[in-house]
Amino acid sequence: MSFKRIQPFSRFAAVLLLCVLSAFGSGSDHGAGASQAEPDEELAGGDTTVFDATRNAFNLPAPNLSVEHRTAFFVGNSFFNQNWVTPPASTAGRDGLGPLFNARSCSACHFKDGRSRPPEAGDPMTTMLLRISIPGRGEHGQPLPDPTYGGQLQGRAILGVPPEGDAYVKYVEVSGRLADGQEYSLRQPDYSIRNLGYGPLARELMISPRVAPAMVGMGLLEAVPEETLRALADPEDRDGNGISGRINFVWDKASGKKMPGRFGWKAEQPTVLQQAATAFVQDIGITSSLMPEENYTAGQGICAKQPHSQSPEASDKILNNVVSYSRTLAVPGRRNWTDPLVLRGKALFGEADCAACHVPKLSTGAWPEFPELSRQTIRPYTDLLLHDMGDGLADNRPAFDASGREWRTPPLWGIGLVSKVNGHTFFLHDGRARNLLEAILWHGGEAEAARERFRRFSQEERDALVAFLDSL
Repeated sequence: MSFKRIQPFSRFAAVLLLCVLSAFGSGSDHGAGASQAEPDEELAGGDTTVFDATRNAFNLPAPNLSVEHRTAFFVGNSFFNQNWVTPPASTAGRDGLGPLFNARSCSACHFKDGRSRPPEAGDPMTTMLLRISIPGRGEHGQPLPDPTYGGQLQGRAILGVPPEGDAYVKYVEVSGRLADGQEYSLRQPDYSIRNLGYGPLARELMISPRVAPAMVGMGLLEAVPEETLRALADPEDRDGNGISGRINFVWDKASGKKMPGRFGWKAEQPTVLQQAATAFVQDIGITSSLMPEENYTAGQGICAKQPHSQSPEASDKILNNVVSYSRTLAVPGRRNWTDPLVLRGKALFGEADCAACHVPKLSTGAWPEFPELSRQTIRPYTDLLLHDMGDGLADNRPAFDASGREWRTPPLWGIGLVSKVNGHTFFLHDGRARNLLEAILWHGGEAEAARERFRRFSQEERDALVAFLDSL
């Protein structure tokens, strides 16, 4: 079975509306004042910022943590990195793997809390995955899973259970030319699913390839008030700038109501708690009190016959410690933020209108449970909103209010350290871009105007803008 895509995402375009945001202003003023460094501009995560540009840049605790939260951080870190084992096992509290799974641990995909990558040519996916669904919506607007294979293809299984199948990707090079005549080539992916373990997939199957994003700053993004997101949203494009960010309202199981989505490539998850619980059950096959249903379907009866551990397999204590860990990872500070080349790139980032979606500055609200994350001025370069990125970046798979053409603006903080932490520079939701230049050139839809401004830049200007991104 083969599925073709013409281009997927990552956007460097943006919206600056309010004073809760950045020093760029709006419209043609986005570059104003960008030729000099702002006070505290290097503190990307406010008081949670650390200055470490080594391979450990993404897996450090926020320096302002209380004793209680620092303890929870290190306990959560141990469970984030541990390999879960097949039940029953003598390691009580650490068994329950599968029976179907994508990875044995959280860190298998989020290595050093960083970003995963697509497989080498000819190899099946191991640290990225395919979300799958069929046309229609569930009770709360969620995607409908494949009747046999569920909502995610799982390429691994415990002993005695067939894996669901293997996902592969191959690329076709698509050439282009910048305004100054420089040639470039982009990788257009073609996905296929082979070695199916439980019969055919649905005929109208929709897929969405996903790499694992970096973990830093998740708690800070959760602490941005909903009012800020509503103020940034412009679904009707009333200001006429061609950018119309929307909130993805998704189902929050803990509260039993819809809330703004903030996490995932299409903002499918409302909280770090639900993001973690969903990843536990979908990626590793570990149930929790929030997600008590096993990750197999009625069409996979052999799975129900396998031994199980305690129920739920991850206790509330384990889940809450992993959530606390995920919320309180430090944000790496800026490098070279006063360098003239970086400052020139910052100005060009504004002139190209990239800051209209990649909003430079936000503020968190009060959060009594996590005072360390409260009332922080942060620089994530995201608006957490959905944007129509055009047919080229579309996966054609809706998720709640997100259409098949829409994606959440990904945060850019830490993007310049991915090569150091994870040893690669593959970007966008499926890792097709081999560097930041290619990532920008894949932009379309609402970001097309920003991409075209970038295409018209000189070589020196393009180098400056990329140097700015590398400093984030």
